[in-house]
Order: sequence, then structure tokens, then C-alpha cells
Amino acid sequence: MSDNEIIRAIKARRSIRKYSGESISPGAIEDILEAGRWAPSGLDNQPWRFSVITDARSKEQLAPLTAYSRIVKECAACIAVFYHLPDGYDRDKDAMAIGACVQNMLLAAASLGLGAVWLGEILKRKAEARDLLGVDDSCELMAVIAIGHPAESPRSSRKRLSSLILKQ
Repeated sequence: MSDNEIIRAIKARRSIRKYSGESISPGAIEDILEAGRWAPSGLDNQPWRFSVITDARSKEQLAPLTAYSRIVKECAACIAVFYHLPDGYDRDKDAMAIGACVQNMLLAAASLGLGAVWLGEILKRKAEARDLLGVDDSCELMAVIAIGHPAESPRSSRKRLSSLILKQ
């Protein structure tokens, strides 16, 4: 493994789906949001908006909107990541920027000793989730990140690099 700190962090990060139940500090959540805020975006439009869900009641209401309800209920916090349509300029580029934003937050969580997983299946019910969170229709749900103290250490399941490179 490379001795480069960033490359090591990228390779060490895992999707964590089981949590200890211990709460996480507001400072950690702010650090994770800050990491997302610094993601690159086309024209520096920063088309993302965040909704932080930490209380049990809100997580209980959000949980039935995904097949991964257990994860939503058990994590310490969820961060819903929205596409703020008025700040958008090109949907494809904005979606890629939001993906970079989410990746920054996942890496930040790992760097803080926290576990996180990117939940995308909830997008099947994105309008319901948006309404439940009290977000107006100028925003479109793009992801939910579940975060907590890890209670598992999953192994990597990455394909070999050679199988991902297209031959020319």
C-alpha cells in the first residue's frame, strides 16, 4: 500500500452498516459537513444542501422509506444530501459534484474514526423523504449518509485494477 496519506485513507475506507449506538459530537458532524462543502463543483456553484438528522424520532420516521431501515434507526446521525436546483447549471456535472461532496464526507467520517455508508436506495422515495424532512421542492434528495461509531470491520471487495482498464 502506498505511503501517501490520502491514498491510504481512500483504500482503508469501508462502508459501515453496523454501529455501536454511541453518539457523535456536533463538532464531528460539522467537520464532516465542512469536508463536503469543500468538494469541487462546476463553476464553483456548490449545488448541495444538507439536512442533519440526529434525533431518534426523525430517524424512526425516515427509516420506513428505505429497505435499509435498520441502518437508519441504529446510526447516530444521518446526513441527507440535496441537489439545490436553483444553484444548478448542468445536471450531469452537478450530480458528479454532489458525488464528490458525498465522498469527501465519507472520507472525513473515516478520518474521525467513524463509520459511514452512502444510502442510495432511499431515492426511490425521495419526494417523501424531502417532505418528511421539511425541505421545499427547490431541493432534490441525492443521497443519505448514515454515520456512527463502527461495530464492524468489513473487508474490501474491490475488483482488480487490470479488470477495470479498457483496452485500446
